[in-house]
Amino acid sequence: MGIKSTKTRCKWCGTNPLYVKYHDEEWGVPVKDDKIIFEFLLLETFQAGLSWITILRKRENFRIAFDDFDYKKIAEYDQSKINSLLQNAGIVRNKLKVHAAVTNAQNFIQIQNEFGSFSKYMWSFVDDKPIKNSWKTQEEVPATTALSDKLSKDLKKRGFKFVGSTVVYAHMQAAGMVNDHIRDCFRYNEV
Repeated sequence: MGIKSTKTRCKWCGTNPLYVKYHDEEWGVPVKDDKIIFEFLLLETFQAGLSWITILRKRENFRIAFDDFDYKKIAEYDQSKINSLLQNAGIVRNKLKVHAAVTNAQNFIQIQNEFGSFSKYMWSFVDDKPIKNSWKTQEEVPATTALSDKLSKDLKKRGFKFVGSTVVYAHMQAAGMVNDHIRDCFRYNEV
């Protein structure tokens, strides 16, 4: 069952109610809260190689499994907790991604300690101001940019895993660092 609307949206969200809700309420809204940034980052890293709708459908399972995306708790996960996550059918049970979640949480905290917040670090790549693109069609929207390449490279240098340029650009879009709503989308000027 899909959502029918007279509103023009980015076509990637289609009519699936979960996708539409995510598009209309979250995607592209500038996020400065480290807890939400970490949630997006964790979900984006698990999405690597999968469709975003797969992750959205499992989002609440991820929330429960990963202690409400509490990066301080995740950074302390031991092998017993990791093993229980790998048995959890409600999430993506990829051993490398589960281990990466722990490593990324640890590195997330290191960046917070260095910059005062992960948000300050991340947003410094766009001079603390969202980039507003002006795409006419969805086909024009890139999968990566020179900026996502730069942020990806820096995150990898700091020990992050599953943060290739495509994942990082998707994260930048989700967290509102870039506004990639197409010009005709009703959210284009709202975010």
